[in-house]
Amino acid sequence: MKKRRLVWLVCLVALFILSACGAKSKEDVEKDLSKKAEEVKGYKATAQMTLQTGEEKQAYHVEIWNKENSFYRVQLSTAKKDQSQMILKNESGVYVLTPSLNKSFKFQSEWPKNSSQAYLFESLVKDIQSDKEAAFKETDKHYVFETKTRYPNSHMLPLQEVTFNKRDLAPVSVKVMDPDRKPVLTVNFTKVDFGASFEKSSFDVKKNMTGAQLEMPVLAQTKEKEFAVLYPDAKAAGSQLLEENEMLTAGGKRVVLTYGGNKSFTVVQEKAEVLPAASVETASMSGEMADLGFAFGAVTDQSLSWSYKGVDYMIASKDLSKEEMIEVAQSMQVKMEK
Repeated sequence: MKKRRLVWLVCLVALFILSACGAKSKEDVEKDLSKKAEEVKGYKATAQMTLQTGEEKQAYHVEIWNKENSFYRVQLSTAKKDQSQMILKNESGVYVLTPSLNKSFKFQSEWPKNSSQAYLFESLVKDIQSDKEAAFKETDKHYVFETKTRYPNSHMLPLQEVTFNKRDLAPVSVKVMDPDRKPVLTVNFTKVDFGASFEKSSFDVKKNMTGAQLEMPVLAQTKEKEFAVLYPDAKAAGSQLLEENEMLTAGGKRVVLTYGGNKSFTVVQEKAEVLPAASVETASMSGEMADLGFAFGAVTDQSLSWSYKGVDYMIASKDLSKEEMIEVAQSMQVKMEK
């Protein structure tokens, strides 16, 4: 009996040692992720992204292409296909395409290297590398890191939880959290193909514009110019609505909201003009590309502009920083009416 018990104890200890030897440390997993990011020549991924500001959730489908960390194509669309935009990066620069309006804009930008990008594998790996105090845990099927973010407004979104598949190190999910650890932006990857290949024209502006328009037709220029006015949550900026003016223009109505208080700013909203297909040209932008989560826009020191669901928006202010203008824009997705 004692002999059996001894054999059992020896086997148990051996099993424990083998199990311990099989476990990877945080440093081991970081090295594996870094090696993977360096070796992958291209990948395609799809994901479901949820943005929650306030009580309302906005859901989006994201399609990601990456070739050698130099060429990118990121398409963002709503479930109803009533909003679609695309970021293209090729040898000429960074482009933002809005197919439904026949519009494309070119930026001289360091995107995506200048900030965290929750839907890009190599960006998530860089976030882990940049945070020496990142937390790590291992489950049966996943590696999970909690890291600081590298967003311009990182004080609003300071943390993220990133989950990778043990089998191939593909990203599984990302939860970007506010200071109270509540998820604001969630990305759930539905497919990741690390063996993807691309044609020479995969990142061509005209080809992608045409392809996107086949999936999402150009908005018709109807006589109906009405749209729901959006009102930002200005409490965070210590501001309040002082005046609302509506005026008629050749394209319909224009609504101007004037806010005052600790920080003053103006919000302009009007129906977006759809350019004729034959006259589509790429406009060069002097500002920086702004990722609002739900749309891509252009930001300068004193203004932020973007298009969303057929409406053009602009925030102008001498008091708000670029990050604060982005926060105001993001809050407008919640309050649809006064």
